[in-house]
Amino acid sequence: MTTVRGARARARIEITAAIKDEARTQLAAEGAAKLSLRAVARELGMVSSALYRYFPSRDELLTALIVDAYDAIGAAAEKAAAETAGERPLERWTAVCRAARAWAVAHPHEYALIYGSPVPGYSAPQDTIVPASRVGLVLIETARSAHAGEGVAPRPLPEGLRPEAARLAADIAPDLPPALAVTLVAAWSQLFGLISFEVFGHFHNIVEDRDTFFTAAARRLGQDVGLLPRG
Repeated sequence: MTTVRGARARARIEITAAIKDEARTQLAAEGAAKLSLRAVARELGMVSSALYRYFPSRDELLTALIVDAYDAIGAAAEKAAAETAGERPLERWTAVCRAARAWAVAHPHEYALIYGSPVPGYSAPQDTIVPASRVGLVLIETARSAHAGEGVAPRPLPEGLRPEAARLAADIAPDLPPALAVTLVAAWSQLFGLISFEVFGHFHNIVEDRDTFFTAAARRLGQDVGLLPRG
């Protein structure tokens, strides 16, 4: 009986992976708004009722693809942080940013699913929150290690921003100074703005050496956070 259950579990994993792979193919060809369970089933040679046993609705399939995409870009960022663990925080920060960009450039349709236009009629559930936080958490941890080690030098806060800074710090990193929390959130949003401009073609006929440009921009974001350059 255990052998039968194991075979069924493996078959389910394989079929689920095939469904998601075909859905990603449709994303690339048609976009998320046109994702269709019936079309996925047809391409896989399945009847729709069989596919519904794996994903009861389009939204559940979309959620699975979104979680996978967030997990993939998060894993790339975490791998870069681990590989540069012995380097100074600004170098780790830059490596993490470069890893996120590299994943996005290599997977533009999956990136568009998580950082592009909202899918009409779809509302992301709570399941997506933790995966969506992975890159941000790596950046926070990089700033935390700098704060605990060589120190950080965030810019002074305007008086009117201090209440919001205190709230942000309490939410995302209560052990860090409020000024650092504000610059982290700003840098996080600017990082994905840079990546989105490249992935969605907004640098066309503007930036030619995009790798060098991005590296310099990501490094500047780290310095804006307060990470100290190599002395």
